[in-house]
Amino acid sequence: MTAAVLKRSDAGPALFRVDIGHDVYAAVTDPNTAFWALVDKTRIAEELAGGPLLDAYRAKADSFARELHALRFELKPSGVYLNPTERCNLNCTYCYLPDTQRSGGSHMPQKMLLDSLRRLRSYFRSVMPDGRKPRAIFHGAEPLMNKAAVFVAIDEFANDFAFGLQTNGTLLDDAAVEFLTARNVSIGLSLDGPVAGITNATRRTWGGKSVHNKVLAAMDRLKGYGSWSVITTCTTENLPYLTNIVELFHEREVPTCMLNTVRCTLPGARSVKPADGDMAKAFFAAIDRTHSLYRETGRKLIVANFANILLAILAPTARRLMCDISPCGGGRAFFALAADGSLYPCSEFIGLPRFNGGKLFDDSVECGVEAALASSAFRAVTERDADRFSPCGECAIRHFCGSPCPAEAHEMNGGMEKVGAFCDFYKEQVSYALRLIADRNADNYLWDGWDEATETVFDVAAYPPAHRPESLCL
Repeated sequence: MTAAVLKRSDAGPALFRVDIGHDVYAAVTDPNTAFWALVDKTRIAEELAGGPLLDAYRAKADSFARELHALRFELKPSGVYLNPTERCNLNCTYCYLPDTQRSGGSHMPQKMLLDSLRRLRSYFRSVMPDGRKPRAIFHGAEPLMNKAAVFVAIDEFANDFAFGLQTNGTLLDDAAVEFLTARNVSIGLSLDGPVAGITNATRRTWGGKSVHNKVLAAMDRLKGYGSWSVITTCTTENLPYLTNIVELFHEREVPTCMLNTVRCTLPGARSVKPADGDMAKAFFAAIDRTHSLYRETGRKLIVANFANILLAILAPTARRLMCDISPCGGGRAFFALAADGSLYPCSEFIGLPRFNGGKLFDDSVECGVEAALASSAFRAVTERDADRFSPCGECAIRHFCGSPCPAEAHEMNGGMEKVGAFCDFYKEQVSYALRLIADRNADNYLWDGWDEATETVFDVAAYPPAHRPESLCL
């Protein structure tokens, strides 16, 4: 991807030309608003010299800028990641939690978990519309290490939260699956290889034993359930096999997966970090394979992290605020509760004391959540602004990428005003997404009905054919 300034004038906002590697079209963007358009490469100078398309955008640019600012800086959290234990039965190479916690940490007592959810319920009721449930995801280490407390909590607060569970799958037996699916709990698993030898390279027990077959058994138990997914963490160990992995997922009728770049927060993860070019080549091959499987069978396998990038382009304010915007969703769309009752911007920061925003049960203030959100620990994350540091501030696609992840940037590259890992890969991912849009193929990579709740606020069809095929900001 290459970008060059196309126009700067007192008449309106600046636009940047972005080469997306398409035979016919290039993109133009205003990175300050997340506006974009696809324009015939032979007509770019002519189109941006003036005319109805540019004039219409300039009339809406201020409102687009306000919407993006509200998305980035004016939200209140609507979700929480609950970490009911510090312990895990696996010792994954790239885990973001210190091994001392995972091997010998403590469980959150059941009473503390229930009291936490009562207080969290009160907080979310104060900031969310009536009738909308906050999301509460039981997260890692391994939440099923404290299964009894987790299951009691799900039953007691079933009417107050939309629950999810992210698990390594090894403890997900028949009884656990029956309990969770009967209560419509969303379930996420993790599997890093199409065969045991690949999975074992990064995910195994503390004694070095394989967990591959146990995860496959958990996948078999979930077949036919509507709300489950599998995460693959992409590393040097499994990168050549990503296409095989998505074939396995499709064969086993996984509805949604994620092919996540390894988060390089701790040194162990950096030891298996792929090069950006290698990551791009393997990732796009896997994405292409999901599409060919859909064409062959009529059944989609959605790669959710890529789908969210597509949404960031097609409908910027409809995206899920995870790790792909700066500041990220941590501390704004959600926060994390650690097993000791401490609050962090997200689970990636647990184990980094600098980002502890205080205890949920802090009786010196009305609500520990509000105190945490206002703390210097949280503000270090929520005030991170890709507009304000280089090279992100000069990047034409910075709000489709977001310079993720702040924990990674801080620990790997030395500060919040630094990029995270995989900068070049994220640029190529945006180009790939824009090429799909140019070829009118994006819907095949998104959930059916993804646009039902969106509103079209800029429609290129209103302009002469020379300004087509695409130009929209929803």
